[in-house]
Amino acid sequence: MVTMETRLDSELLRTFVAIVETGSFTRASEVVCRTQSAISMQIKRLEEIVGQALFMRKARGVSLTSAGETLLESAHRILKLLDKAEKSLNNKRIEGIVRVGIPEEYGSTVLPNVLAGFSENFSNVQVSVRCEQSENFPLYIDRGGLDLAVVVSDPGDEQGEILFHDQTVWATSKRHFTHEENPLPLAVFERGCLWRAWALKAMDQIARSYRIAYSSASVAGIQAAVLSGLAVAVLGQSTLPIGTRSLTRDEGFPRLPGVNITLQKRAGLQSEAVECMALAIVNAFQA
Repeated sequence: MVTMETRLDSELLRTFVAIVETGSFTRASEVVCRTQSAISMQIKRLEEIVGQALFMRKARGVSLTSAGETLLESAHRILKLLDKAEKSLNNKRIEGIVRVGIPEEYGSTVLPNVLAGFSENFSNVQVSVRCEQSENFPLYIDRGGLDLAVVVSDPGDEQGEILFHDQTVWATSKRHFTHEENPLPLAVFERGCLWRAWALKAMDQIARSYRIAYSSASVAGIQAAVLSGLAVAVLGQSTLPIGTRSLTRDEGFPRLPGVNITLQKRAGLQSEAVECMALAIVNAFQA
């Protein structure tokens, strides 16, 4: 019988779940930051409380007994409730407004993941999002219009934390042969865009004739032009839509520079809400 002195402890349950998820005491010790001997003592204590063996030792790792299977279901439910209660109590103290800038090309992919997790954990924080091309975001941050911004930067010119490197590629439709036309029809962004400058410079360097078939300030517009077979464009590898592909050197398209996707924060800003949003953005991009 489980008495007040022998009640289940959440730390014992977390260790138990870590062993199940990693498949061994050794790997679980790394997850919970305890020595293997301490892990063994915790499980021994847990087995004494429930009065039954929880694991069967095997040559490679461990497996659950029937009692372990039963406890695992309850352990997941208990830990989930405890984590939810802890978040609820902690997050009530975090309030304020967070103003975020994110490039349009990540507005329908990464942004929903950022907002979903953040709103669940920090319901008292008001979030304002500006979704457009990122070249003006550093200026908005300097003037106090944004707290955080994801910025597409030329390698060497970036500021802030680098989230990932995105290779720039020539994009064409899989269903069309637009890249074989002469002069080559190009879809380009409006003036001031790195990708536009790189595309035109590359065409001049290889002395290939081209024409501007489509111009837009919108990534979605450029993607649509490529997908429809209207034109070839320069895009980030991570933003190629389904139904398109990148062109190679063997097809006559030179390798282009890549870009660094960075996270920039307003200098001198001290805000717990902004720090939590910054972490949510980093995690979403890394995922």
